[in-house]
Amino acid sequence: MQQSILPKTPHSPVPESRGMRMLKLGQLASGMAGGAFTEGLKRVLNGDSLSPSTLLLTSANANRLSDQLAELRGAAMKLGQMISMEAGDLLPTEFSQLLARLRENANQMPLGQVARILEQNWGKNWDQQFKRFSFTPMATASIGQVHEAITIDGQHLAIKIQYPGIRKSIDSDVDNVATLLKLIRMIPDELNIENLLIETKRQLHQEADYIQEAANQNSYAQLLGSANGFTIPTPVDEMTTSEVLSMDFIPGISLDQLTQLPSETQNAVAHRLLWLSLQETFRWGVVQTDPNFANYRYDNETDQLGLLDFGAVRYYEKPRIVAFHNLLRSLLEGGKEEVEQAAIEVGYLDPHAPKTYRTAVCNLLNDVAEPMRLTGSYDFANSDLMTHMGEQVMELRLNQRYWHLPPHDVLMLHRKLAGLYLACVRLKAKVDVRALVVDVLIY
Repeated sequence: MQQSILPKTPHSPVPESRGMRMLKLGQLASGMAGGAFTEGLKRVLNGDSLSPSTLLLTSANANRLSDQLAELRGAAMKLGQMISMEAGDLLPTEFSQLLARLRENANQMPLGQVARILEQNWGKNWDQQFKRFSFTPMATASIGQVHEAITIDGQHLAIKIQYPGIRKSIDSDVDNVATLLKLIRMIPDELNIENLLIETKRQLHQEADYIQEAANQNSYAQLLGSANGFTIPTPVDEMTTSEVLSMDFIPGISLDQLTQLPSETQNAVAHRLLWLSLQETFRWGVVQTDPNFANYRYDNETDQLGLLDFGAVRYYEKPRIVAFHNLLRSLLEGGKEEVEQAAIEVGYLDPHAPKTYRTAVCNLLNDVAEPMRLTGSYDFANSDLMTHMGEQVMELRLNQRYWHLPPHDVLMLHRKLAGLYLACVRLKAKVDVRALVVDVLIY
C-alpha cells in the first residue's frame, strides 16, 4: 500500500469563475495596501524612515500573498512558484521563504466539490464503479489533486482531479498576478518577464489537458522501453477526460523516505535518476521538467522507481538537443572560448553582452559542471556546490548592470537540474557522474 505523502493542508473551495478569481486578487491587493498603510503608521509613530517598497514587503503581506495564491491554485499559484524559483534570491527573506511554500501543497478541495467534478466527468452514478474511493487526497498541487481508489473488479488506481475553472482562467490569472507582483515591486526591475509569461501560459494550458498528459505518459514509456528499474503508470483511457486522469496506482515511498534505507540503495536510486535525466535531455529530447520529490515512488520490494506526473513534459527539437550536447561537451573537455560559444548557442549569452558578464556566466557554468569533471564518485552530501552557485548568481545579478534571462526551455532544465541535485544531496549519494556523462556523449 502506498503511504500518504500529503501533510495536513487547509480545505477551501476553488474559486471557479474568472470574476470570482479577479475579485479574490482585488481583495488581496486591497489587503496588502491596508497592510502597507498600517506598517507606515507604525513607522511614523516610531520615527522611522518610510520606503514604499519596504512598506509593501512586510511579513504580514507575505502571508497574505502566499495564502491567497494557495487558495486560488492554478496559474496564480504556478506563477508564484516560478517567480520564487527565478527571483527568490532577490526578494526579502520573508517573501522568498513564504513563496517557496507554494512549491509544496495547495489547499484541498472540499468533498462536495470533488464529487461534483467527478459527476460532471463520469456521470451521476460514478461511485458505483468503485469498491473504495478515498476523498482525502494523497497529494495536492497547483493544477489538481490525486486520490486513491479501488474499482469493483479490484483495479488499484490513482485518480488525478483538476480544480474547476482552472483551464479557463489561465491567461487572466497569469496577467493579473503578474500585474499585482509588479505593483508591489516583487519582480526585480532587471527581469523582463514578458516571454516568461507567454511560456507560462503555454505550459499551463498543456498541463491542464489531462488527455495530453496521458499521451505524454504513453510516449515516455515507449522511449524508456525495457530499461531496468523503472515503472510508469498506465492511463485508463475509458476513465480519463481532459479534467480527470485515471491511471495505475504505483506503490512505494517518496524520495524523502529513502533516507531510511541503506546507503547502497540510495546511491543506486540517485544513479538511476541522473541516468534518466541525461537520456531525457541528450538523447530523447523529451524531458519531465518537474523534479518534485513526490513525483518519484520507490518500491524497495521490487527495486522499482515509479515515475509520476507527466503534465510538465517538454519536447525539444533536434537542433536544441545538439546545442545542449555541444555545451555539455565543451564544459567537460573545452576551453573558455568553446564554453562561451556553446553558451551563446544555447541562449545563456547574448554575443553582444559585456565581456565581464560573459566571463561571469561561463565561470558559473563551469562550476555547475563540477560533478562531471571529477574522476570517480562525486560526494553530493559533502559538497558546497549549491551554496557556492547561489552566491555567484547573487553577485551576478546585483553587480552586473546587464542581465540576460535564458530562454524558457533552458529555465525548465534549470528547474530539473536543481531538483536532481537536491535529491542527490538528500540521499547523501555518491555517484560517478563523469561516467554517465561520457556515456551519453559517446552516443
